[in-house]
Amino acid sequence: MPHEHTGAAHDHAHADVHGPGAAHGHGDLHSHADDVRHIPGPHPGGETVTLEQRVLAKNESLAERNRGWLAERDVVAVNMMSSPGAGKTTLLERTIRDLAGTRPVAVVEGDQETLLDAERIKRAGCAVVQVNTGAGCHLDAEMVFGALGTLAPAPGALVLIENVGNLVCPALFDLGESSKVVVISVTEGTDKPLKYPYMFAAADLVVINKVDLLPYVDFDVDRCAEYARSVNPGLRLLAVSATTGEGMDAWYDWVAGQYRGDLRA
Repeated sequence: MPHEHTGAAHDHAHADVHGPGAAHGHGDLHSHADDVRHIPGPHPGGETVTLEQRVLAKNESLAERNRGWLAERDVVAVNMMSSPGAGKTTLLERTIRDLAGTRPVAVVEGDQETLLDAERIKRAGCAVVQVNTGAGCHLDAEMVFGALGTLAPAPGALVLIENVGNLVCPALFDLGESSKVVVISVTEGTDKPLKYPYMFAAADLVVINKVDLLPYVDFDVDRCAEYARSVNPGLRLLAVSATTGEGMDAWYDWVAGQYRGDLRA
């Protein structure tokens, strides 16, 4: 059972990593990746900030290890971040199906609890490892390293990391990924980039999902793009519907651009 460490601006929990094919009786690996960054608290403000900096510094070191591990295998890892309900899992399911047979795809699925999204990804035909963070509000580099070891992605694979639904903490934690993608939906409100500027400042790409619902909601795509670029000039945005397939070719072209060659060639 995950248990929480508190006392700084973020909660960090032990992660249960669940993946297919491991020797654990029922076919799934259940291991505990210890989060050793215990932060007792509370502390005076200055000390809390110092502890937070130590947490981030350790994570950055581990992220560099992940980056090297991925680079050695020519694996591209994309960190997918969003609010809950933006449609990340649906986007991943369609991507897995549409890219089947072109290049190996694997998924690291981050949630606080349950295996529900991992089961959806598995049904889409993809290797997946579930990381349950318990009270933790984001994945970190150590959790991802454990998941990568279980997945063992093939050389040249695409690894999609579905982070915990949250537009705050995931922006601070480098996972060693090749790129950061923020997924928002037209049901969330045009002003999301202004409310969560650090997330959009960290992004390499913004995917505006559920555009099939535009006739029924109050959302201005152009204004949202303007807000996003006010915090991250030059940021690229794609408007898609993971349900209908509208705009998905542009998403696949962007993914292909993360490699030296064409993903779909």
